[in-house]
Amino acid sequence: MHADVPILRSVKMDPLDEEDLILIHALQIAPRVSWAAAADILGVNAQSLAQRWAGLRATGTAWITAGPGGIHGDLTTALIEVDCLPGGRPRAIQALCADPRVVTVEESTQGRDLMLTVMTGDMAEMTFFLTDELIKAPGVATIRTYLGTAMYRDGSSWRLQALSPHQVAALEAEARATLRDGDVQPPKNAWPLIEALAADGRRTAAELAQATGRNPSTVRRQLPRLLRSGLLSFRCEVAQSFSGWPISCTWRCRVQPAHLDKTVDALSTLPNLRLCMSTTGNTNMLITVWARDLPHIVRLEQLLGTKLPWMEILDSGVNLRTSKRVGWMLDAYGRATGEVITPTALRWR
Repeated sequence: MHADVPILRSVKMDPLDEEDLILIHALQIAPRVSWAAAADILGVNAQSLAQRWAGLRATGTAWITAGPGGIHGDLTTALIEVDCLPGGRPRAIQALCADPRVVTVEESTQGRDLMLTVMTGDMAEMTFFLTDELIKAPGVATIRTYLGTAMYRDGSSWRLQALSPHQVAALEAEARATLRDGDVQPPKNAWPLIEALAADGRRTAAELAQATGRNPSTVRRQLPRLLRSGLLSFRCEVAQSFSGWPISCTWRCRVQPAHLDKTVDALSTLPNLRLCMSTTGNTNMLITVWARDLPHIVRLEQLLGTKLPWMEILDSGVNLRTSKRVGWMLDAYGRATGEVITPTALRWR
């Protein structure tokens, strides 16, 4: 071996301790809860919570971002399988991660190189992206597209299960205090605030003013309107390798339309469900779960086969690595790098 060639060894993956899990679970429920309110609910000093969160965020182990909220019912979402040219995967990943319409990029098994989540403002924009841009992207050979027809669950509803029912209820009450008000419209020229919140969903009005260069009093007026408009949905993410659920699996399934509602209801009881959406294509439902290990996936498939015999799993693929999740660039271990490509789907139209 050449003297200047580095020796690569596995990075030690220290698991999250119980206090980390409790804090992250709390922020999954109420991402913008004040430290004082969280301290009352969790029975922990507010300063200690703030310091612990700062450490988790600094190491890229956990972070809070803003994604499209309920007001974005008119968005077009697609799950796209990408086959890469020989040796073209790195070029494809680099190009697709840089595109703000591609919100998530995963390397996958089962007859595909990449799995993309793409969000656009409408079907015309999606059509242009698919037919005129994606197929010509560096390293891309072929694509297969599954358009989302309804989103039932996404990663914002996944929980670590570290809190008591009483704590969960108290945090849910805190979260409801900032729920969308249908009569509130986002402020004009909100994009700089949106970009700043996508990079740190807990930023205060003062921090947003500093990040955007806007007058603090202006931001103090605009921020409540933006939060209550429903334009944004805040979510606390955790590096999957540290979560206790290091394996991600995606199933493409076929469900008879008459059984769709009860299938969704049943799937929603799975604590490790990360994504459930109906789609177009030769399958009509796409499901993603996080699992403890590979045998856990087999047990889950057996459970679904027993409890939901009318649902047929036609394709099962394991996610090998996530390079980008909801706009955040991740390292090889799923930790946030600090680089954020704000999704254009967050723009107010």
